[in-house]
Order: sequence, then structure tokens, then C-alpha cells
Amino acid sequence: MSRVVRIYETGGPEVLRVEESPTPEPGPGEALIRQRVVGVNFIDTYHRSGLYPLPKLPSGIGMEAVGVVERVGPGVEGVTPGQRVAYVAGPPGSYADERVMPVERLVPLPDDIDDETVAAVLLKGMSVEALIRRVYPVRPGQRVLLHAAAGGFGLLACQWLAHLGASVIATVGSDEKAALVRDYGARDVIVYTREDFVARVRELTQGRGVPVVYDSVGKATLAGSLDCLERRGTLVLFGNASGQPAPLDLQLLATKGSLYVTRPVVFDYVATREELLASAREVFDRVRDGTLRVRIGQRFDLAEVVAAHRALESRRTTGSTVLLAQRS
Repeated sequence: MSRVVRIYETGGPEVLRVEESPTPEPGPGEALIRQRVVGVNFIDTYHRSGLYPLPKLPSGIGMEAVGVVERVGPGVEGVTPGQRVAYVAGPPGSYADERVMPVERLVPLPDDIDDETVAAVLLKGMSVEALIRRVYPVRPGQRVLLHAAAGGFGLLACQWLAHLGASVIATVGSDEKAALVRDYGARDVIVYTREDFVARVRELTQGRGVPVVYDSVGKATLAGSLDCLERRGTLVLFGNASGQPAPLDLQLLATKGSLYVTRPVVFDYVATREELLASAREVFDRVRDGTLRVRIGQRFDLAEVVAAHRALESRRTTGSTVLLAQRS
């Protein structure tokens, strides 16, 4: 028997249930993973709340985990029992002690990066790689506005953007978080709880605006993010932490300077095995060369999953949050 987190209805953190479940058996092309550390991401709260509808209920939750191959199904090649692996995609269900996954979605792990670091960096790091290298390729010298910069994604993005030679304007909710993001590479920091971020961005850019805004907040910031863009600028909207934005009047993009808006999902950028492994390799390389310092701000046991979601949604967290899946 192993622990698994399920939801039987959508709603707040209280709908998360930790249950005992029989150990699953791998079928053809699959491997059973004994999981060690589970990555917690904002998309998990969207699935739990119903903002992103799940195919059916009851359902598992979670998109990312690190563990060891326990056994493999018939005809499996390329992975062996005892091998360390991670995954970042597939149907929700990573909040568990054990899980069966298709072998083609497993990422073999290097020996020099530990389990907690991988769980804290892989999906968020792949998201950063996709957004700043492929969705909108950031160039040296550009100024970039990054919302929610003190979170797990935000701290990684601050560092990687600085590595590319970009100048990061970061928004955060407190002075404590402002000090943190400066330490992780942000050049200018706006505390949005007391500053008008649009006015401040315009001031910092001498009225011009920025070529790109990375916005994971959604409803509360979308209108302001558009107002921060320079002519022909791009809004990369990749999350809804404050709620789903209202429908966008496309004519507004014309009146504000022929703007672009895109709504990428990282899983479309690691859809093939080649893309998955290339993106993972890029993330691991940036960890190894020191570009990315991975901050784990919160650790919870799998049994404390409700508390983990409450902390994440209250915006009390900094850096990445992980669940420890191994029983003590």
C-alpha cells in the first residue's frame, strides 16, 4: 500500500484527501516509480480549484516528481530498476508515494544534482527556458517586466534573464521579497502593495515601456501589464494566480500600439521526447554552471498537502515548495 492524494470534488485546499492505495503495477511501456520528492506548482491549485477542468473525478493531483524506478513493464527498454528519474507531464497524479508512468516521459537524472533540487527546479526551469528562449527570445540589454518574482518560477527567471544580459524589473508584495529578488538578479524592484507598477515601469523606462512582460498573476495585473508594453511589445501570460482574466478586446491591442499577447503552456514546448530531454538538459546545465541557484523555501510531508496548498495560495511562500513522499 502507498499514499496517494485525490480530490473527489473541486474547491479549496480542504478537498485534498490523503488515502492509502494498492501499489500499482506497470504495464507495457511503463515503469513503477518509488517517489522521493514531489514538486508543487501553481498549476496544481488550478486543477484542484476547477479553474483548469480535470477529465474526470475523482482524480489525482500534481504534475512533477522525482524518484527511483522500482520495476518496469513488459518490453521496456532504456530505463532499469534502481535508476533515478523525474517527470513533468502526464495526467495529474504526482502527489503519491508510488506511481506508474510511461517510460517515454521519464527524464534520467544526473548523479550530481540531488532529488530535492530536481523536484524544485525541473518543471519551473523548463517553463523559464521555454518562455525566455522560445516564446519570446530575450536579447542582451532588453528590459523585462516579471511579475511574482519571488516565487519558484520568478527566482529562476530573474537569474536566467540576468545571465542572458537582460535587465529585470520585478514586482513583489513585500520588502522582504524585494530584498530576496535583488539577491537573485533583479535590477529594479516594485513593491506592488504600495507602488503603481505601471507608473513605475514608465518612469524606469523614460516613458517608453518594456518589450516583454511575463505575467503569471492574471486577472489583477493583465490590464496594467498591457500598459507597461512599448509599441509592438509582447505580453506573455502564463498563469492565473489572482484568477482568470476577463475576455480581452482584441481592438485594444491595436489602440495600445500593435501589441502581441500569447498564452503558452509549457507542456506544448516539451511535447516530444526530444524537446523534453533538450529542455531538461538545458536546465541541468544552468544549475551546474551556477546560473541557477535553486531556493527551496518550503518543505512539507505528503500528509501535509493541505497546508502546502494554503501556504502557496496565501502568497506567503518564496522559492519552490516540495512534498516529501518517502515515509519516515
